[in-house]
Parts: sequence; C-alpha cells; structure tokens
Amino acid sequence: MHSSGKTDTGIKRNNNQDSIFFSDTPVGPLPNLYIVADGMGGHRAGDKASRMAIDITVDFIEKSTIENPVALLKRAMLFVNNEIYKAACADPDLNGMGTTMVAAVAQDGKLYVANVGDSRLYAIGGEIRQITMDHSLVEELIRKGELERKKGRNHPEKNIITKAMGSRDEMMPDFFEIDINTEEKYLLCSDGLSNMVEDDEIRDIVSEEDDLDRIAQELVNRANYYGGSDNISVIIISAD
Repeated sequence: MHSSGKTDTGIKRNNNQDSIFFSDTPVGPLPNLYIVADGMGGHRAGDKASRMAIDITVDFIEKSTIENPVALLKRAMLFVNNEIYKAACADPDLNGMGTTMVAAVAQDGKLYVANVGDSRLYAIGGEIRQITMDHSLVEELIRKGELERKKGRNHPEKNIITKAMGSRDEMMPDFFEIDINTEEKYLLCSDGLSNMVEDDEIRDIVSEEDDLDRIAQELVNRANYYGGSDNISVIIISAD
C-alpha cells in the first residue's frame, strides 16, 4: 500500500481540530494503518479529542497481540472512547469533548474499515462509492425518506452528528469490509472536504492524477477554493 495525507485549517477557522495518521508499514500486529479524526467541543477540547483518538489508538495497537484487524480496531476504539469520555468528565474545560474517527487497515486483499461520526471512506475508480455511513442527523433523515440526498449538503443541520467518540461512556463503531481493487484508490476524509466538494468532483481529482501527494494537496486546495469553511483532512491510499 502507498499513501499520502494532508490536514489543513481551512480559510474560516483559526485552529485545526482535525488529526490524521497514516502508515504503510506495520503498526503493532497490523500491516498498515490509516486514521482521520475530526474533533469537536470548542477550541481546546476539539484539538485534544482528535489528538487523543489518534495517539491512544496507535499506542493501543502497537502494544496489542490481537491479529484480527476488525477485533483489534474494535478493542482500540472502545478503549479510546472510554479514555476521551473520562477526560471530558474530569475537566470542566473539556465538557462535551468528542471526535469523529474513520480508520482503515489493508490486509490479505481486503480493506477493513471502522467509523464513528461523519468522517468518511470512499472507494474511487471509474465511479466513487462512499463505503462508510455517516452517523448524522441528515443521514438519518435521508434513510427515513424525509430528505433527498442532493439536498442534504445544504441542510441547516448538516453538521449535527448522532454518534461520536467520547460523547458517552458506551459507543459501538460501524465496520465495513471491501475487496481491494488495484484500479481503485481509497480516500479517508473529514467533512471539511465532503461538505465542500461534490462527490463527482472528488472522483475526478483522484482519477486524473497518479501522484498521491498531488492528489491530497489538490483535494485540500479545492475545498479551500469553495470557501474552506472547516478544517480539511484527507488520506489517499493506492494498492498498486
């Protein structure tokens, strides 16, 4: 696997509450690891939550002997959730702290994905497919048939998420498994990208370039071109 990642404050925000981690080499028993986290809960709390999510996850995995990627991601994320929740309860300045998280591991021709919140993983080739499902109010309305998907991008409550790491003492991630296709690339991103750039435009940017560093930078540039109203984080992965 080959990857590149970028995180950017954007144009409208004064600080970056996103955190990313990407490694094409082993992390503990895992052959690779890719994570995007988007923190929330105010300046200090959002920064801390996303950083905790990354640091504790990586540390937990490095020390683990669990070889099954889904079991290991689950154990790590449950542990992280509890640690963030305890930190938020112990410090009034961190009250309401939480973070989204999307993580992926490529192993034996499969991509194993876990997510909480509205940070996403896409598979991108001739078409773009959102693999993860948002934990958000807008997504719930869409699934209930109460809102058209194309109208969700501009919905006034599009930033309300229904599940986050650390927001409660018990939390269960969603898990997905897909076959790795060498003709596809895989994109992890925060909503600072997906809320600003249409899926088809993301597909075009990813498909028209082979250099992963350039793809990552162009995705950030395009989100900023359209207003950069939020922090922007991307990790692009290729299996070729």
